[in-house]
Amino acid sequence: MSIDRVVMAFAGTVILITVAAALFAGVQWALWITGFVGLNMLQAAFTGFCPLAIILKKMGVKPGVAFS
Repeated sequence: MSIDRVVMAFAGTVILITVAAALFAGVQWALWITGFVGLNMLQAAFTGFCPLAIILKKMGVKPGVAFS
């Protein structure tokens, strides 16, 4: 998997887990995490800066098109 796909899979997983926690466990603070992930995805779309992509690149994951 490329960095792009790992970033999208990670973001999607975090969003689904935190929404499920808010709905089923009543953990309202989880929505703040969901909002943070969404905001980070939005800014990454415009700036190309993604902290997770930097970490993955240092770990040796092959670069993709968006985060090279």
